[in-house]
Amino acid sequence: MMQRASHGLALTCASLLRERRGGLYGSRVVLLVGSGNNGGDTLFAGAMLAARGCAVEAVTVSQTPHPAGLAALIDNGGRVTAVTDEAAVADVVHRLRDADLVMDGVVGIGGKGPLRPTAAILARAAANGDAIRVAVDIPSGVDPDTGQVEDVERVFSADVTVTFGCWKTGLLGSPGRDSAGAVEVVDIGLEPYLNPAPDVRAIQISDLRPYLRVPRANDHKYSRGVVGVLAGSRRYPGAALLTVGGARRSGVGMVRILDRDDGVAQQVIDHYPDVVAHTEEPAADPRVLAWAVGPGIGAGRSDQKWLIQVMEADVPVVLDADAITLVAKHADVRRFLDARAARGSMTVLTPHVGEFGRLGFHVGSGGRVEAAKLAARELGCLVLLKGSGSVVAAPTGAVYIDPLGAHDLATAGSGDVLTGLIAGVLAHRSATASITDSARAVAAAAYIHGMAGIEAGADGVPVTSSDIVAALPGAVAGLRS
Repeated sequence: MMQRASHGLALTCASLLRERRGGLYGSRVVLLVGSGNNGGDTLFAGAMLAARGCAVEAVTVSQTPHPAGLAALIDNGGRVTAVTDEAAVADVVHRLRDADLVMDGVVGIGGKGPLRPTAAILARAAANGDAIRVAVDIPSGVDPDTGQVEDVERVFSADVTVTFGCWKTGLLGSPGRDSAGAVEVVDIGLEPYLNPAPDVRAIQISDLRPYLRVPRANDHKYSRGVVGVLAGSRRYPGAALLTVGGARRSGVGMVRILDRDDGVAQQVIDHYPDVVAHTEEPAADPRVLAWAVGPGIGAGRSDQKWLIQVMEADVPVVLDADAITLVAKHADVRRFLDARAARGSMTVLTPHVGEFGRLGFHVGSGGRVEAAKLAARELGCLVLLKGSGSVVAAPTGAVYIDPLGAHDLATAGSGDVLTGLIAGVLAHRSATASITDSARAVAAAAYIHGMAGIEAGADGVPVTSSDIVAALPGAVAGLRS
């Protein structure tokens, strides 16, 4: 496995050097090497690069570097410099700043906590230079299980992380993902050892296809799914437009807006003439297969009444924004949430960190994944904890993480679009779909949402939530191809 890992690592570094310098010969490579197998992977990869003509220097920050890896590097013409105290660091710092590529093999997935002072100085020197910075398996200083970073001054900041076998959770969770850069996965043959299957999965393009529904020859508007929307108010009519926009672009055959006699439904229909005003009792309409609820509805007594009416339906209900506030503030709304869980009706909560706190949950030392799992288990709901590397947790313990985390999504109303999109994706699913499949569907919607954000922000243009709605068709088409 070490040979497979180091070979894949060397190939990635060689490709990066060719892009930077046009070739390998004479490229200056510095390895930051700790003890254990992570350092061994780094040394063996360095030996392969040295054999191809790179000038490779290993800077060891441990008294026990991997002996076979060290011997391989020396045999192929590499140099070794031992740095075990701060006084010896100054001799190395300028070489780090002049390097073409720096590899971080200090800690790996077996260690936790920040870099020790000597290694931290070297990591900062690498960050201040022009070298390509490559982390081996995971950036040193990032917790591999949670993505937590105890000290931002004592972590390796990578342009590329080459990880082995599978994604590590710490590469997906913020703030660790911000130190990882682009992530390349090297197959080292771990599949036979992944038994049972991991509880935490990164959603991939191959996972999306069941949720990118293509109309069939015998389809009609009802067979493609119908989404009901309870969103917007006189104060926030735009929230309804954005939620409906996300639902319309999800591939469903119809969207219905619940008419609360406040003029919002008419504004939506004026903008989207294909949307139908919904005037029946929400639970009484057999056509609606999923509800998108909460953005901009308000948090008063009448809003609570409408929310409860929707929660009496036995189809999937996606709760966001003001709906989450109402769940957090009012015990009777919380009882309806509990009743839905007891009778097996699916509810999806989509809080950001502030709303998560209002519900009584917090991201602690265990990180975002453990926090979302706890909330899902206690609430009996699917929980999508939004943010960089959004986490979707099911009450069963299954977790999916969206690896995109597009920064362009950080704009007012983006979550409203996501709420409608999730409801649309769930409206496609079979009524007998498992809770794990539904969690994967929610994560797929988050991924599609992220792709739309990336497409909307192409070429560096500023992005609004309306742009995200407009970009959804192109994002879906691109993912289908």
